[in-house]
Amino acid sequence: MPVIRSDKYGKTRVRLIRVDRSRAPHEVKELSVAILLEGDFSSAYVDGDNSNVLPTDTMKNAVYVLARTLAWDSIEALGGGIARHFLDRLSHVSQVSVEIEEGPWHQIGQHIAAFLQSGMERRTSRLIATRAGISITSGIGGLRILKTAGSAFAGFLKDELTTLPETNDRLFATVLQAEWTYAGNDLSFNELHHDVRALLLERFAEHESLSVQHTLFAMAVGVLEKIDSVTEIYLAMPNKHCLLVDLARFGLDNPNVIFVPTDEPSGYIEARIGRDAANVR
Repeated sequence: MPVIRSDKYGKTRVRLIRVDRSRAPHEVKELSVAILLEGDFSSAYVDGDNSNVLPTDTMKNAVYVLARTLAWDSIEALGGGIARHFLDRLSHVSQVSVEIEEGPWHQIGQHIAAFLQSGMERRTSRLIATRAGISITSGIGGLRILKTAGSAFAGFLKDELTTLPETNDRLFATVLQAEWTYAGNDLSFNELHHDVRALLLERFAEHESLSVQHTLFAMAVGVLEKIDSVTEIYLAMPNKHCLLVDLARFGLDNPNVIFVPTDEPSGYIEARIGRDAANVR
């Protein structure tokens, strides 16, 4: 007889902007929130009995109300408040997952009420809350970064289909996705996010790269060495190829000056690095 092995339901892409005019400059936070509930919902699937099903529209309204009434300064704090709201009210819910994505707004000059939003970078947070506790993962998405020197790729495996030449001088372009897990849930999340981001960028810029993999690992190690409250970090770094243009037909040389950026296809490199050396591969 068919059985339900797992099920979740909830609301995704609940969008909001919160404006705090009590400070100078004003603070603008633009968020997209997703909530998933897990628990005793089998009767809704099997029997069409909705008595345990809280409407997802209610979840959306809860996000707006909690964003207004809770005291929060970070998306991690807001996510924790949202998770506790549903666990406290719904005894048949065993787990609440909350994912929040923030698109940063930046002050224009010294104007206290004018802002700009540029690029694709997003701050992210994912919380999984049960009655036993909360695990928190924070991160960065869509951060475009580029190295114009200090990047090589040589000595790689070759077969009869390999046409890529070795190089000790290439452009290294990627769109960074990073997620890191905290050891606790009562932390200075805004400060930690700033510090992790700064360490990732600093190590990317300074590292003498022999491959994307080489630099990815160095970036992760840089975070784990400096921030004790981060227990592990996941990095994904697609290799956004920049192809050297052949200008010989125009009577010109091209000593790594003119490139064509390409989005597809791209290489894709990811790894999850923790403190236990036995788990590093």
